[in-house]
Amino acid sequence: MKKLLMFIISCVVLVSVSRGTFAMDKIKNVTTFSSKDLSENRVWVGTFQLVWNDFVNEIIKKPVKFINGDQSVVKILNKQEFTSDMLSEDSYYKTYGVTSLALKKEIEDALVEKFGEKSEILDQIDWEADNNAYFLYAMLKKDFDFVNKFNQLSAGSFGPYNARYFGIDDSSKEPIYDNVSVLFYNSSSDFAVMLKTKSNDEVYLYRTNENKPFNVLYKAMNKNAAKYKGNKNFIEGDKIKIPYVSFKNEANYDDLCNRIIKNTDNLYFAKALQTVDFKLNETGVKLKSEAALDVKFMSFLPTQPKVGRNFSFDNVFVIFLKEKNKQMPYFAARIKDLILFGSGIEE
Repeated sequence: MKKLLMFIISCVVLVSVSRGTFAMDKIKNVTTFSSKDLSENRVWVGTFQLVWNDFVNEIIKKPVKFINGDQSVVKILNKQEFTSDMLSEDSYYKTYGVTSLALKKEIEDALVEKFGEKSEILDQIDWEADNNAYFLYAMLKKDFDFVNKFNQLSAGSFGPYNARYFGIDDSSKEPIYDNVSVLFYNSSSDFAVMLKTKSNDEVYLYRTNENKPFNVLYKAMNKNAAKYKGNKNFIEGDKIKIPYVSFKNEANYDDLCNRIIKNTDNLYFAKALQTVDFKLNETGVKLKSEAALDVKFMSFLPTQPKVGRNFSFDNVFVIFLKEKNKQMPYFAARIKDLILFGSGIEE
């Protein structure tokens, strides 16, 4: 038998089919890798941390503190647990400056030159507002292939849903085995694997029902991998089963907005934006994420807004993306309800 590796990354899309329409806020964007937010379906990308770091290090040159309200999220962001040196320079772009149409054009030109991309958030900013102060921006773009293309597989269940899959089955040829490295296999519901790519990127899949912060789950996964004494090669008798995934999500972190920042000239975040556009199929992964902080001067206080080992990822699981030899991932997602992640569901 071949090991059953079933990788299911879910995606946020507006799906209008017989199942109904699902809003984007069903999947929660979290601001930090160690966020205490335990939303059942959530995603994190390091881009927002990059713009926060530049605001702290280059603009106000001290940790952010709000005059009132909950400081817990800010304290974690101020720790700067994710930094740009955890990414290769060719995978991201970031900049900051005084808010102006000239800065907008500079960003637009740089994105075309570096990535051949256009921003989806720059037009949301009022570039000529009287109280403009600073604008900080980052884009992360990843586009990489697995070592070998996976096979298309038959549809199967994911929790209560029927999903479309790709991966490795009994008919697959041995070269595809090189795609998979086993981290550990404790039982049919407690295991993890790493998918190899042609680039400097690694895809980690962790099958677990635990709902804990991403940093806790990542630590547990690595701890289990270090203890595992079994075969870490993907061998004859093993299988891998992975659903097609595609999601696009946008968030404005309202809890960070419209709050005066201490020891500044009444600066506040008018917008704290982040987008995530993620796709996974039998060939590889595509990820694009933007983040921005629109900083303004506040002249008045606004109203606050309200048969072998069975690696079967057919229930709650977590995914991490990380560059080789880097300290921590740049992407994480927890998936419980696959129906929210439209492309993985069998029509």
